[in-house]
Amino acid sequence: MKTIAGLVVLTAIALTLSPAVAQAQDANCYDTTAPLTVEEQRLDDTLVIGGPAVGPSLVELAGFDGRVTDFTTKLCRQVVPKQAQQFVEREGNALWKAAVARAQSTTPVTHDAYDDRPLYWARLQLSSALRQWKPKFAMPPNDRAKLIQRFDWASRGLSDSAFPSRPGVRKIAVTGFDPFQLSGVNVRRANPAGAAALQLDGREISTPNGKVVLQAAVLPVLWGGFDEGIVEQFYGSALQQKPDAFVTISQGRPGRFDVERWAARWRGGFGDNNNVGSFGSVPNAAGWPQPVDEFIETSLPFQKMIDAGTGPFAVNYNLSFCEWIVVGSQQSCRTDNPTPGRVAASGGGGDYLSNESMYRANRLRIGYGATNVLGGHLHTPVLGQPVVPAALTDPAFEKQRRDIADQVKALVSVV
Repeated sequence: MKTIAGLVVLTAIALTLSPAVAQAQDANCYDTTAPLTVEEQRLDDTLVIGGPAVGPSLVELAGFDGRVTDFTTKLCRQVVPKQAQQFVEREGNALWKAAVARAQSTTPVTHDAYDDRPLYWARLQLSSALRQWKPKFAMPPNDRAKLIQRFDWASRGLSDSAFPSRPGVRKIAVTGFDPFQLSGVNVRRANPAGAAALQLDGREISTPNGKVVLQAAVLPVLWGGFDEGIVEQFYGSALQQKPDAFVTISQGRPGRFDVERWAARWRGGFGDNNNVGSFGSVPNAAGWPQPVDEFIETSLPFQKMIDAGTGPFAVNYNLSFCEWIVVGSQQSCRTDNPTPGRVAASGGGGDYLSNESMYRANRLRIGYGATNVLGGHLHTPVLGQPVVPAALTDPAFEKQRRDIADQVKALVSVV
């Protein structure tokens, strides 16, 4: 990599690639022929032919490469299942805390503090190592899947979600998302919602109405992760701590923020980060109260958020939704109110995982009868990409991400 006029440009230098096991002390500890997920396979993707891989380059820029090497070495030393479970959860949580500390650093860091991508790619390097690890004890496929989930959830902030128990402090739980649609040159994409979550986690913000403390997590762009109950796990834990509000956050439309009025109980089938699609009603997550509502309406103070004048982007209250007239073939899209008895087709946030994060979090809130908790979804403006095709970053890209994340912080404090 080299820096030219504020751009970090990829050049053909050697870097450790997926799954970062080559540096492990015990080469026999890993089976590099074991299949990786589609998402993990992108660790080898480059922007220029013969150039270094984007993901590991971003991990190195943030200084997380040593953490990856340390993990792959120590993983080989785990000799009993319980020890391995504790190790991966501890390391996942440590990665999350390192990413949050870097994002919120009050001193200069080696690479843009608002960049959410190093956490995403470091997580994939470590999950790929777990997938190819050859432990010294028997590990059936289901046990390995549970181990990877334990690491994954910890590395997203789910093991670090306790609010401080101080009277008079309002508590807000928020979630962002991983980068997505990463094929080809888009492999360098970031997600301002994920960047905002890293900026918000653990923050205490002073407002005219008193102190607000936040807990945040970053959700996967995976239907399977949602089926496993990751949304319910995070917001369910938050509900046990009597929060004042939920705000699910994702990237939305160009040039504006949207507070979405409606969440819909429907998946539209678009492929996730593993190129898997899912079509139909949002399934339940086992073990959680989940009333059957085709649409759930926001209870966020949308007009207050609009009137706050947070800037630089406009804030809009999006009334749109669609319902099926004939399920699977004919829709009615409007801005009034859903028709009783009709099946939801899409909410204001569409029919992808953004919409589903709002739906699942607020279905859970309603299921627990927490009607005093405000809840809804905030769509951020779309974040562009660096202008130069071989650049990982540039000043305009970094400024736009910072502006979006800072306005998210301001809007959440209004809630």
